[in-house]
Amino acid sequence: MEAYGILNDAVLYGSENGIARITMNRTSSLNALNDELADGLKAAIGRAEEDDNVRVVILTGAGRAFCAGGDLGFLKSLTDRAAGERFIASAGEVTKRIYTSKKPYIAFVNGTAAGAGVNFMLACDIILASEKAKFTEAFSKVGLIPDCGGLYLLSKTVGLHRAKELMLTGDVITAADALSAGLVNHIYPDDELEGKVMELAARLASLPMKTLAMTKRYLNDVSLSLDGVLAIEPEAQTSLMLGPEGSEGMSAFLEKRAPKFT
Repeated sequence: MEAYGILNDAVLYGSENGIARITMNRTSSLNALNDELADGLKAAIGRAEEDDNVRVVILTGAGRAFCAGGDLGFLKSLTDRAAGERFIASAGEVTKRIYTSKKPYIAFVNGTAAGAGVNFMLACDIILASEKAKFTEAFSKVGLIPDCGGLYLLSKTVGLHRAKELMLTGDVITAADALSAGLVNHIYPDDELEGKVMELAARLASLPMKTLAMTKRYLNDVSLSLDGVLAIEPEAQTSLMLGPEGSEGMSAFLEKRAPKFT
């Protein structure tokens, strides 16, 4: 998969066989978040969204870390309130674009994920991590509150009291602890992780895009009650049954062949 810069050198982007990879690339700072990285991520996400050939997106980091959170040196330079608010809003937009994308996102957590890095990871749909990865919502240790959607995403993922513990203490947890807490889906040895990520991406890329998009949309809609879901199902399910994806999927099953979703 060929990678090339998007807007700046802080983010690399490549796509092949329906799979796009977005790589945070500020290795000298463990991919810490500044305006250059936030802008590059939004541009790369936009490219993946606009490319109809892209069916799945992988988010990862270059070097030893996934993302070490906010670049504190950069944050300290934001002495103007308006500039600070613009940056925090810009960083939050990265989370929103991942979370609301119609395409499935896989977090390929190759190393440390801290602060905003954890929250970008949580915005993804499936999280695969290295056994050596460490995780921390370290905001409280530097006098800040969680941003990039973490106050919403973490409690939705691990439950309210576990989220409070992780965010109030800022404790660092291991990959095994993250797996036990439900923070990640799977952990693997470093030499197996990329292969497992690509295997999952290929599986998702072979599935019907509209079906995945609709499933993701409704799972992420926390306002839906059981009655709300049941009210949505007749229109949504019938549209798929009568559409090309449902038709192909059901026909393939009845004909005992592998479906071909385009």
